[in-house]
Amino acid sequence: MTETNNFIYGKNAVIEALESSEREFNRILISNSSRSDEKIEKIKDLAKRNGVIFQFVGKEKLNQIAQENRHQGVIAQVAPIKYIDLDEFIEKHSNELTSVVILDGVEDSHNLGAIIRSAVCAGVKGIILPSRRGVLVNSTVEKTSAGAVNHISIIKVNSIVNAVQRLKEKNYWVIASDHHAEDNYYDIDYTDMNFALIMGAEHAGISKSLLNLSDFKVKIPMLTNFNSLNVSNATAIILFESVRQKMRIKKK
Repeated sequence: MTETNNFIYGKNAVIEALESSEREFNRILISNSSRSDEKIEKIKDLAKRNGVIFQFVGKEKLNQIAQENRHQGVIAQVAPIKYIDLDEFIEKHSNELTSVVILDGVEDSHNLGAIIRSAVCAGVKGIILPSRRGVLVNSTVEKTSAGAVNHISIIKVNSIVNAVQRLKEKNYWVIASDHHAEDNYYDIDYTDMNFALIMGAEHAGISKSLLNLSDFKVKIPMLTNFNSLNVSNATAIILFESVRQKMRIKKK
């Protein structure tokens, strides 16, 4: 068993996957030296209810599968995550205001996991990833997202540029995060539109072609000249401004 992309590790991530109807399980491995706490008991109960085999193994076995030994005493072997087609996603959400996050070459699995987690909490419906440039969903992403990958559509496309053009055809407004922008992220009204938020790679940022396609370019203002924010932090800040605006309207 050498393909780590087919493993989910960590208690929360395994529980979320078990509670999702989208994942197919092969088996769950639980460390026989792991203390039986509330979450381990919940995993066993969910596995029994879903007809998923679980077995107790030595901790060394889990250490061989999960790098850095961050498995918390439990690893699930699952079928790969199912990516959704962009047109299928658009059709599915055609009768509601929808937001998506587009990642232009994000390379770090921890960043992708954190972005997915923030996106789910902010009510975002989809994450668009390039198929050839940037990280895709793997076991580190699943654990970092705390299982949030099971609660959002993950869309893999061959061309981000083509995906943006398709979204614009379907009345999505495209917002690019760029530290050279004149407008601040809170200058945009997110409340009454479909929007796609483009976030760039950790070092390269957003490509010029995507910036040229964007309807809005926004920045997060800084009080110092220190290097820009981590991409996952920046994504969360912008997304939760949209949440703040929507919550304000609901209170009126």
